[in-house]
Amino acid sequence: MALRCRQSLAPAVAAQYIASSLKAPRAANCGARKGVGNGNAHMVVLYSGSTAAQERLGSGSWVGGFLNPLESLAGSAFRTARKVAPGGLLIARASTHKAAVQGDGTGNLKGSQIRVRFAPSPTGNLHVGGARTALFNYLYAKSVGGKFILRIEDTDLERSTKESEEAVIRDLQWLGLDWDEGPDKDGEYGPYRQSERTHVYKEYADKLLSSGHVYQCFCSDEELEAMREEAKAKNLPPRYTGKWGSASQAEIDAELEKGTPYTYRFRVPQEGSVTIHDLIRGEVTWKKDTLGDFVVLRSNGQPVYNFCVAVDDATMKISHVIRAEEHLPNTLRQALIYNALGFSMPQFGHVSLILAPDRSKLSKRHGATSVGQFREMGYLASAMVNYLALLGWNDGSEDEIFTVDQIIEKFSIDRVTKSGAIFDQTKLGWLNGQHLRLLPTEEVATMFKDQWIKAGLLTESIPDSFVNVAVELVKNGTEVVAESEKYLLSILDYPLNETLASSAVKEVVDDNIAEVANAILEAYDNGELQAAIDGGHDTWSKWIKGMGKGFKRKGKRLFMPVRVLLTGAMQGPEVGAVLGLLKDGESSGAVTEKAGLVPLEERIKNLRAVDWASVTSKLAENVSQETEPALSH
Repeated sequence: MALRCRQSLAPAVAAQYIASSLKAPRAANCGARKGVGNGNAHMVVLYSGSTAAQERLGSGSWVGGFLNPLESLAGSAFRTARKVAPGGLLIARASTHKAAVQGDGTGNLKGSQIRVRFAPSPTGNLHVGGARTALFNYLYAKSVGGKFILRIEDTDLERSTKESEEAVIRDLQWLGLDWDEGPDKDGEYGPYRQSERTHVYKEYADKLLSSGHVYQCFCSDEELEAMREEAKAKNLPPRYTGKWGSASQAEIDAELEKGTPYTYRFRVPQEGSVTIHDLIRGEVTWKKDTLGDFVVLRSNGQPVYNFCVAVDDATMKISHVIRAEEHLPNTLRQALIYNALGFSMPQFGHVSLILAPDRSKLSKRHGATSVGQFREMGYLASAMVNYLALLGWNDGSEDEIFTVDQIIEKFSIDRVTKSGAIFDQTKLGWLNGQHLRLLPTEEVATMFKDQWIKAGLLTESIPDSFVNVAVELVKNGTEVVAESEKYLLSILDYPLNETLASSAVKEVVDDNIAEVANAILEAYDNGELQAAIDGGHDTWSKWIKGMGKGFKRKGKRLFMPVRVLLTGAMQGPEVGAVLGLLKDGESSGAVTEKAGLVPLEERIKNLRAVDWASVTSKLAENVSQETEPALSH
């Protein structure tokens, strides 16, 4: 017998498949530290017996083999003796890399049998926390060749809206998280809206009633409130006292005869505990007696959340439930429902919350929190996916820039952390800028052009030559497409007077800026400046360096005064390219008045009007006033 696979598997997944292949009763992933060989391997231990005395190497009969890359069997005793005693243990090594698994016709699970789901409630916009949960499910499914299912949990009839559902779907599609089954994609386990599955819930609620796991509770709202008040007085959590759990059939029939409304309430065993092995948090245990009997079906026939989720996950064959840690307390109720209905429980993984910079739960008071808001602000889907993936996961390296395909290749639940992740919009902006610069120039040009036209800075007839140059000048400083507006405006503007009033420019002015100004005016009057601009980068560089030789200026002493005098600013893109852009924009007539383009002629006119002696005097006075308080103190 052999387990066939295209590539190696994650340890927990390998344990499941190997156990199935060998029909071993138990399997355990013992972790990397117990691995055979290098540190990237995990031990998968398969017990074919039940007693500790039998669980030792070197005894028993050969049970099965594994094809590479599960690497035959890892113990040297297996390679030499090729047999072990009955009840012995088998050891196999599984790489931490995952991929699709193929069945071999013997009943082994296939990659497609790994099924995960994202189940949003359509009561608002898609929060970045929900998007991160959807992404982790998507990445896990794609990394192991499984299925990603979208299920709409719309049983909250008062708050659920069609508009919210459409918005959630739109945002998921924008992120590129395509699902294999969902409301708009048929599958054999539908329907995929809870509001369309009422008949399923009623069927399983009746099964629980017949088996005695649930009972009909006729308590009124007043009685339930009295129970809550009594618990509160005793400083205990609210808990149902179990009044109708022990009622006789005659008492029940009497209430039914009167038409008294009733709920279906789950009978919680008061002994024992429930333990799960959380894929992220490790072993988690709850005592059953911490929970009172809970409602699974309301008096109006509507099922409650935990019952719906358990029934849906089981009947949709969900193998792994990856969700936010706030759902961890729900797991006890859901586990009880699974067991009562005879369903196998999925594997759970509870992801930490996304926190604000102050480490509180991220909310609207911290600014934008929904995917739709970031989309409207001009963030790229690729950057959003990259950033959300890094909130609680890393590949073990210092790398931060990933495409979605690279993340799928590297993704592993083993690398998801338990600690809360801080949502840093500054970091998101930086990542967005990196992804923006990875795009083809023509794609960026289209986005920037659309943004500038939408903002009313350019007309539809703007020539490509202007747009292409403008994009090259602003893209390196732009993190989000919308920011490109302010950078374009800063290039077209000429804030010379404001800059000359700032103490930051004093050193440049005091270095005899007037002589550079006079040289520029002379070059404009004789046409040399215009010719240098028209000649392009090389001609401009040659001209400006030649001018500097006349003053014995170079480097910052040459380029900074030229920048200030011709652009009106102390920072910005290459001056010659800016002046070329201005000429192209002016001649095209497609730059609107709102853009505030100040042409070269107007700049020269303003430059001629500057009284440099007055500028120098005012700057000295300003600096003196700024330093006086410090000196007197």
